[in-house]
Amino acid sequence: MIYGYIRVSPDKQDCENQKLGIESKASALGLSIDKYIEDACISGTKEPEQRALDGMLRKLNPGDVIICSELSRLGRKMFMIMRILEHCMKIGARLYTVKDGYELDDTIQSKVLAIAFGLSAEIERNLIAQRTKEAMAKLRIQGIKLGRPCGQKNTCHIIDGHESLILDMYSAGGLNVKLPELLGSVRPQFRDFLNHKKEPFIVPKL
Repeated sequence: MIYGYIRVSPDKQDCENQKLGIESKASALGLSIDKYIEDACISGTKEPEQRALDGMLRKLNPGDVIICSELSRLGRKMFMIMRILEHCMKIGARLYTVKDGYELDDTIQSKVLAIAFGLSAEIERNLIAQRTKEAMAKLRIQGIKLGRPCGQKNTCHIIDGHESLILDMYSAGGLNVKLPELLGSVRPQFRDFLNHKKEPFIVPKL
């Protein structure tokens, strides 16, 4: 699949210019655009998950191609762009830009660049983790307690909302020991949940 990606920011830049550039680039590569993905009047600072871009990235298959006007169309944050390029590299998709001439394909130069982007992304992730640890340590020094106060019970549970299912299964002959896992919980949490619910539940031996 050959995708043409267009993002028109809130200042309403003309998307026709982007389309013409993408068509020209596709022609130069001997390709034809199968589908255009457009994010209209949306900022590049928005995460891909908040844009149509995310749907395209999720559907990518090895050998697929993305052509866009320039890297800044993918995002306005370097770390965001690096994550997108890293994703394309892992999938085996190719990416080309018109204005800045960036090419992510199966050439040695592209692989070197992709590795550099991936390494930069990993460094940035580590720096974020380190900054988070330092911020938490600073709060502890200031005497600020983090997390739920000691002794306070959870007011919500992973399996909240499944009460009727649990009751129906119990009424039908007992709770299946696999039920906690099916609901995304673990047995101690499940038992604690039932203990707090009390009636009409009878805590089984899980």
